[in-house]
Amino acid sequence: MDIASLVTWVDVTSGLAGNLSGAACWAYAVLALTTLPPLLPNNVLLITSGVLAARGEMSIVLVVLSVGGSALLGDLLIHRCGRLLGDRARLGAVVARGRRGELFEWMSGQVHRRGIPFLVGVRFLPSGRLLGGLSAGAAGYPLGRFAAGAALAELVWTACSVGVGYFGGAVSDDPVRSVAVGLGLSLALGVAASLAQRRTTGRLAVPVGSAARTVPARTVPARTVPARTVPARAVPASDAPKGV
Repeated sequence: MDIASLVTWVDVTSGLAGNLSGAACWAYAVLALTTLPPLLPNNVLLITSGVLAARGEMSIVLVVLSVGGSALLGDLLIHRCGRLLGDRARLGAVVARGRRGELFEWMSGQVHRRGIPFLVGVRFLPSGRLLGGLSAGAAGYPLGRFAAGAALAELVWTACSVGVGYFGGAVSDDPVRSVAVGLGLSLALGVAASLAQRRTTGRLAVPVGSAARTVPARTVPARTVPARTVPARAVPASDAPKGV
């Protein structure tokens, strides 16, 4: 299996990358449509668009607007789904257990405590976009604040996702090398975000499925109090009862 086949297997949308160059407005539509739904890998498309923007074949402004705007719309729809599902989403996550169930419970608590900074950080975690939006909606996080946090998160995420391709296109004229550089940087960012999330959840939250820690009761030995012996008082003969 060559590198092109491997990339196509990992990223099912990578076959569209060759059609971006010279496709005019359709290229931006493809970027928007593949970014809207969650869990659809389109890293190769985003990196390729950055490479083409660095070469002057696409507009970097239109790329960022189409990708970021589509991602924000998807986030709002995810939040709406979480709000509609409510407690059912929470119950489903608890019953499912596993890594995603634990992340859902952790995110539901953290989104109220940390707000917008948390929404920005969670965007870079595996499945973070889907679980973050669902947990925020199910936890009743206000739509206005969520929209502001999601907009900032998608701006940062789009800049990173497209920026690594733009950087690759700037440092190399070879398209294959440019995309390879972008993929390497994107993978490094993903690994760093995943490691940071694991360290954070380990410090701030107890996993849902973990057993409660039992603290043994402290046994205090009973103190024996010696009985106090009271000597009998002798009764004088004059006080003794007289016989009848």
